[in-house]
Amino acid sequence: MAAAAALLMVGTPSVVANAESPEVARHGKKTWSASWATAVAGGNSGGPTNTGFENQTIRNIVHTTVGGSAVRVRLSNMYGEKDIQIGRATIARPDETTPDDLSDIDPSTLRELTFGGSTSATMNQGAELISDPIDFPIGDQQDLVVSVYYPVLTGLVTFHGTSRQTSFIGDEDLTSDTGAGLRRLSDCCWLFLSGVDVERRKSPGSVVVFGDSIADGNGSTLNANKRWPDLLADRFIDARPDSRTPAVLNMSLAGNRLNHEGTESGAGGFPGYNELGPNALARLDEDIFAQNDAQAVITHLGINDIWMSDDSAEAIIASLRQINQQVKARGLRSLVGTLTPYEGHGEPGVWTPEKEETRQTVNEYLRTSKEFDGVVDFDRVLRDPEQPSRLLPAYDSGDHIHPNDAGNEAMAGAVSLRLLGL
Repeated sequence: MAAAAALLMVGTPSVVANAESPEVARHGKKTWSASWATAVAGGNSGGPTNTGFENQTIRNIVHTTVGGSAVRVRLSNMYGEKDIQIGRATIARPDETTPDDLSDIDPSTLRELTFGGSTSATMNQGAELISDPIDFPIGDQQDLVVSVYYPVLTGLVTFHGTSRQTSFIGDEDLTSDTGAGLRRLSDCCWLFLSGVDVERRKSPGSVVVFGDSIADGNGSTLNANKRWPDLLADRFIDARPDSRTPAVLNMSLAGNRLNHEGTESGAGGFPGYNELGPNALARLDEDIFAQNDAQAVITHLGINDIWMSDDSAEAIIASLRQINQQVKARGLRSLVGTLTPYEGHGEPGVWTPEKEETRQTVNEYLRTSKEFDGVVDFDRVLRDPEQPSRLLPAYDSGDHIHPNDAGNEAMAGAVSLRLLGL
């Protein structure tokens, strides 16, 4: 979906080798596992993600899925047009005594991040930068505050455009600032930040959610971590009290399409934006196969190809089949989600009876195909039984395409933990 695409007018991680295999981890040794990750794209044609940042500190907040005894942070310059200087970077826990001021950190938890032993670093053009590991115990579902100072103009920003999380900015080096010196930048984006890894025992791997704005959280409550992948992580934690909890990595991009670039125009005069990312097949290597210890994938894509681009059912099915083939060829389990209703969304022509027929044809194929390891019938749980081409009102965020918090909870509940094989 493209609802957040124009908010700022304002890539992806390189392959990370496993420190140890899951088999080694199961025998008592520790291994590095991704706890939080996000898909990234290039800055837009205007605004701060195009011009970049200079002599400024960016503070981002992320919500881990699983905890560990040590942590390392991943930054990305995948879509940058030049090398980027990192002046200083820190990590901390938020100050929970000031919950209304999200930029505040607990100073007793502040830790400096280093890169090859140095507090500064160069992030090469088109590359990822991983911090040195630090002893920093974190729990499941832990908020973390990552602050990075950029002393020299960064130019084009590599970022994630629909974070549903407020980010902050301040002039000069404020990486150790408790929060008073920073101001709200936006409610939409993670800037340069692409992942957080933790060191843990007994890791069963991770589930990668490969979707669009429905998984990205459009329609969910801001700063509340109510996206359905977050709520799926909650289910794993509740079901696995022995700590063998899979991470859930949300590698979704709002507005992403199976068969079109983010900059391609769409229905109703929609102009397209860089932040919607490349076509989904072009994202596989960086957003799925490069993820540390991925074991299963849930693909939920195709609705944007219908409403934005009026693609045929055959074109959508062909790409979903190709994703499935490539995921399985890498030895990962492959689940797919049915496409959810959207009648009433947008201007006339965005939804039509013909486009609804396309959606139904794709869903019929998904429900009857035996090619995938499992099907998650999101359509069945979200649709209005009286009007199956529409979202159930109780699950509608108001734009008739994105679910609200209750709808996200229903989606998370529809995922069979057994089918994931973890």
